[in-house]
Amino acid sequence: MKAKILVIDDDTSLRRILEYNLQEEGYEVQATASGEEGLFLFKQFRPDLVITDMKMSGMDGLKVLNSIKESSPDTLVIIITAFGTVDVAVEAMKAGAYDYITKPFNREALKLTVKKALQFCGLAEENKRLKDELRDKADFRSIVGSSIEMEKVFEIVRKVADTDAAVFITGESGTGKELIARSLHTNSLRRDAPFIAINCSAIPRDLLESELFGHTKGAFTGAIREKIGKFQLADGGTIFLDEVGELLLELQPKLLRVLQEKEVEPLGGTKPQKLDVRVISATSLNIDRAIADGTFREDLYYRLSVIPIHLPPLRERQTDIPLLVKYFCAKHCSDKISFNKDALDALISFSWPGNVRELENTVERLLIMRSSDVISIGDLPDKFREHGTRKNGVVSLPDEGYSLEQLEREIVIEALERNAWNQTAAARFLRIPRHTLIYRIEKYSIEMPER
Repeated sequence: MKAKILVIDDDTSLRRILEYNLQEEGYEVQATASGEEGLFLFKQFRPDLVITDMKMSGMDGLKVLNSIKESSPDTLVIIITAFGTVDVAVEAMKAGAYDYITKPFNREALKLTVKKALQFCGLAEENKRLKDELRDKADFRSIVGSSIEMEKVFEIVRKVADTDAAVFITGESGTGKELIARSLHTNSLRRDAPFIAINCSAIPRDLLESELFGHTKGAFTGAIREKIGKFQLADGGTIFLDEVGELLLELQPKLLRVLQEKEVEPLGGTKPQKLDVRVISATSLNIDRAIADGTFREDLYYRLSVIPIHLPPLRERQTDIPLLVKYFCAKHCSDKISFNKDALDALISFSWPGNVRELENTVERLLIMRSSDVISIGDLPDKFREHGTRKNGVVSLPDEGYSLEQLEREIVIEALERNAWNQTAAARFLRIPRHTLIYRIEKYSIEMPER
């Protein structure tokens, strides 16, 4: 397919020379004598390249350039200018011209400049096509799962990644909330801009405001220099507010104002700074309960959760466990290592209170301590090989009998694990008062595992 070139020049002789030489090279050429007519032809002809003289009666070349760039930023424009007026050419380059040629010019210089411009145009188009393909095919390489629950999550990410909508991710600790946040950023138009993550529960309360919004020199004792906040660092990109449910109540109005006004005022500052930031937040808390308790503002929640995403715990997507085990084997050692059926069944049956993070740690430990390339149930920690094997909450008793106290202890642990070690929820699950559950936790010396 012939490349299309539009020539605009009020010098009849030069215009005809340009038209002849370009047609001789095999290009499809349209030529006109005025900038106004050139813009009209541009809309009809849709050229790949525009060559325009700088000085013309009526609309000059700079105005032609600005008009074309306003309506079609990707179209390349070459400016023709007289010898000795390079400063004018530089001005045109700053306005978006691809290149310039000075009069008088020889035929070979013209052909070379046009050829380079069209090659650049082709590369830019190919680059755009590849980026569009990547955008259409969301990158979930770091998130493993084929269960119905995870497919629902992937579908939401595909739909909202390329928007600026605020996303609120909920789920237990270890379910992969930050992975989803990074995937949203990676598959968005902001992918080349910063992704800034901050854990709102991990920073001392007296430093959190400064970390989020920055501070000026002398804003408080010890502020010996200006500090740029996480929101300013994320300008143009994405900020991920992890464990936002634990954000101090006194800071929530300031965050709400940032979201509403799209500007931030550093601690000690007097002049707000405009921001262009996409906000993704996450929490492992029961946010509805936090709102009901008055520890989290309802209006802030609605600002943060234009698009809510809930990540199910691993115990609710057990069909993903074999895929995750295979993925972690390849990640930490080799895809040649495998688990036999009994070992895999034991992993599938476990309730995984620490979710995917706990599973990864377990697989990594097994890979390090293995005695062969096939991991069996005998290689698993004791909790996977207890006498009273629990499968999906049903206790299978051995033929030789079993201790009632041990059985009760296991049932209490099962209830706590299923409810992420929330005692109120576990008591409701067992249909007993909370104080009765606490008594049994103390009686059997049950301790919540470290996370």
